[in-house]
Parts: sequence; C-alpha cells; structure tokens
Amino acid sequence: MTTYERAVYELVNASREHLTVQQLYARLRRTHPGVALATVYNNVNKLCENGLIRRVSVAGFPDRYDAVRKHDHLVCGRCGNLSDAAFADLTASLREAVGEGFLRYDLKVFYLCPACRAAARPGEGR
Repeated sequence: MTTYERAVYELVNASREHLTVQQLYARLRRTHPGVALATVYNNVNKLCENGLIRRVSVAGFPDRYDAVRKHDHLVCGRCGNLSDAAFADLTASLREAVGEGFLRYDLKVFYLCPACRAAARPGEGR
C-alpha cells in the first residue's frame, strides 16, 4: 500500500462520518500538504476496487466513503444526510430468493432526518 493509499484508508476507517473525496483531500492535506486531488480520487477508486473501503452513492450528492463492515444506511431524502443503521441481516433471505448469483447487498433506507422533520413542521399548519 502506498503512503497516500494508507492515509486515505486510515482516514476513512477512523472517521465516524461518511467523507467525500473533497473532505478526504482537505484532511489529507493537513499531514501531506503536497497531495493532489487527483491522487485522492485515484486512491479511493483503487481502495474501493480492492474491497478495502466502501463507496456510498446517493443520487444528487457526491459519493461518500465508508469502512467495510456489515451495516446499512439511513439517507435523508431532503438534505442527503447519511447515517449508519443496523438492521437484521438479509443475506440468507436474499440468497434464497436470488440463488447462486447473489453477491452482496447494500441497503439504503430513505427517510426524513430529525432536522428536516423539525424544519417541515412549521409549514404544516400545526
């Protein structure tokens, strides 16, 4: 693993957030001021291809990166906030339904986060 690859890997795995490439770049520059944005893109792509980090894509928002461990995500349909969630494992039932071709699943539950629900209440006429 290269120096930058290891640094990106460690940032993603140490973070409790779901960082974008821009956020990774800003944090990486603190310890590696000479890093180029293209280097960060190249390294997140390589780490994703090798299954070392996970890309979380939500339409209309930049891709975010996450540690590779069993968990699901809650995605706010209004602001795009992304948070971890732990739901029952669906692997067995999906494998039964799909059969031999089953590889893995990535569950994203779309909802309105507490902040967006609170912001919507005044306009509901209550």
